[in-house]
Amino acid sequence: MAVFCGIDWAEGHHDIALIDGDGKLIAKRRIQETLDGFAELTAMLAEAGDSDEAPIPVAIETPRGLLVAAMRVTGRPIYPINPLAVARYRGRTSVSGKKSDHVDAMALANILRTDAHLHRMLPDDSALARSVTVLARGYQDAVWRRTKLVQELRARLLEYYPGFLAAFGSGSGSGSGLSTTGLAGADARAVLAIAPSPAEGAAVSKARVETALRRGGRQRRIATLAASIGAALRVPQLRQEPLVEQAMRVETLALLGVLNAVCDSVDQLTGAVSAAFSKHPDHAIITSFPGLADISGAIVLAEIGDDRARFADDRALQAFAGSAPVTRASGKSRTVVRRRTKNNRLAAIGYCWAFTAAARPSPAREHYLRRREHGDGHPAALRHLFNRMLGQLHHCLQTRRVYDPVKAFPHTVTTPEPEHAAAAA
Repeated sequence: MAVFCGIDWAEGHHDIALIDGDGKLIAKRRIQETLDGFAELTAMLAEAGDSDEAPIPVAIETPRGLLVAAMRVTGRPIYPINPLAVARYRGRTSVSGKKSDHVDAMALANILRTDAHLHRMLPDDSALARSVTVLARGYQDAVWRRTKLVQELRARLLEYYPGFLAAFGSGSGSGSGLSTTGLAGADARAVLAIAPSPAEGAAVSKARVETALRRGGRQRRIATLAASIGAALRVPQLRQEPLVEQAMRVETLALLGVLNAVCDSVDQLTGAVSAAFSKHPDHAIITSFPGLADISGAIVLAEIGDDRARFADDRALQAFAGSAPVTRASGKSRTVVRRRTKNNRLAAIGYCWAFTAAARPSPAREHYLRRREHGDGHPAALRHLFNRMLGQLHHCLQTRRVYDPVKAFPHTVTTPEPEHAAAAA
């Protein structure tokens, strides 16, 4: 007799429902996420006929957590179902809008009973790959937090201290200043700590700036840089009222303290990600691709995993990453648009991957340039390049081969020699 299990996951407790092949409820129970609760779950499954040869499949609304980790060890099929899919399925069976934890557990079990072939099992990634996932996602989150804090700090400095932005980059507000102010750099944070207001910036001595730069870790061109920073801070500028300026100074120091902590966490996670990724067997293959190094390669591995059966083919991986377009056809209308439902983490690193690969002369860059000549905009051309290289990465991982630019881009036009070289020949 086929049996299916649905678990409505919650922070404090979990509702379990077991049904047979006809959808009839066999057993239900509410358990806690404890050793005793997990023992209750395994006992329920055993009474329903669970065995090592024929484990009962489980549907649950999350792919992570202690309960999922404990069930993974048992080797049973686990299907993480998106909560939106559960809500839509609930609407198929109840028009009244009735909802309860038990009803959701039943809905999850019925999804497996009727539509298991439409859902993916939890990937069977190795423990090392899952550890890389934890560290890489933590690193990515820390970088995003740092970017948000830098933007907040820049916005505050622009209101009362534009001279500091001018000292470390373009503070014109045209858009380029956001990426060139370098507020996340150790130099800027060290100097801002000793001169958080225009009055203190105008009075700070060169010696104090040099000391701050050394404290921040700088070892070269200290005197020259301190002189240029001091000169920029002493340039007259518009000022806020004294009380308002003092309040903004206090807020800036508070933001700076948080930014320092986030930057330290980024540095710490960078080393941990690189160390874990270097131990993985896929390290050599992934980093052989242009544009992928230890950190970016680790993020790619974190999102695709090392379960080679996870994606049926390269198209499935490309759809998962959002690089493959979506075709919408109805009647005489047919449009091809970019995919919006995707793994946002993989899509974000994919843009950086393609951008880096296309920055230097290479077959990848020539492919990017051909797409631009074909009429693609910059983002579309990078997305097309990412889609192409992602398919190549899938092939290399399946065949255990490193990247070969000749095989990857066999129809690439050879870059012409410079005119002076041709004349010399």
